[in-house]
Amino acid sequence: MDVADLKTFEAVARHGSMNKAAAELHTVQSNVTARIRALEDALGTQLFERHARGVSVTAAGQRILPFVPRIARLIAEARAAARDDGVPGGTLALGSLETTTAWRLSPLLTEFARAYPAVRLTVTAGSTASLVRDVAASQMDGAFVAGPVSHPDLHQERVFTEELVLATSLAIPSPRALASLPDPRIVVFQSGCSYRQRLESYLASLGIVVARPLEFGSLDAIVSCVSAGVGVTLLPRGVLADAAAAGRIALHRMPRELARVDTLFIRREDAYVTSAMQAFLAMIRQFHGKPAAPAKPQVSPRKAAALQGA
Repeated sequence: MDVADLKTFEAVARHGSMNKAAAELHTVQSNVTARIRALEDALGTQLFERHARGVSVTAAGQRILPFVPRIARLIAEARAAARDDGVPGGTLALGSLETTTAWRLSPLLTEFARAYPAVRLTVTAGSTASLVRDVAASQMDGAFVAGPVSHPDLHQERVFTEELVLATSLAIPSPRALASLPDPRIVVFQSGCSYRQRLESYLASLGIVVARPLEFGSLDAIVSCVSAGVGVTLLPRGVLADAAAAGRIALHRMPRELARVDTLFIRREDAYVTSAMQAFLAMIRQFHGKPAAPAKPQVSPRKAAALQGA
């Protein structure tokens, strides 16, 4: 059984077509067909039902499909371990909340790039939900997310704690004044943002029902909309400090149970920790003064796994 055969199998299963899989893999259909037949011969079972519209995955194929990314990840980690001579190098693919990148990471990333030029560092922005999913699926080496996070496959470290504040236009004297608005709106990042979830819960506790949220992928766009009175948002105080000091927006304190949020660095528990990752973790701890404390999961890994399967 060859890893390339497994990747071909996954592409065919995803597309339901040999032709589309061949196009994605930049090869010809005959090569795809040959790899699928070789895999079926090696496993001793049929993986696809052929029909006029393409192919459908058999029950046996469905059972082995989850193993494909796991096997590919293990082989990639084995290669990385074999080539890792202790000098940080290679690729380090990270994710981060946009607010964390804007407020916290710029000096860290600059210093890391200067200290370890052989490391190809990439940082992709996303929501907490999407970043947790990508790290768990081994599509990223690690990510900065908002806590709490409960996932049985992830190791997490608390990096720092933020204070969240409600941001409104200068015309809003207090959060309760939002109830008098004819059409209160919230201006947020995409679905899956934990700040958004806290904001929705807070407004609901005030008896304020908001219309469909306005979603933006840019911090600057969110601040501009809030300044113009289009809606309100909830973000770390440090991210909004400059706009508030410039008189563009007003900041309001939140209840303590909603205001404090831990920023965590997550990575797969079972992943090989490369020299590049070790160097990055050491620099995180150096920048924030002391070793990062392991964040306490909200539920045990066993219970979390049971809940996910429910």
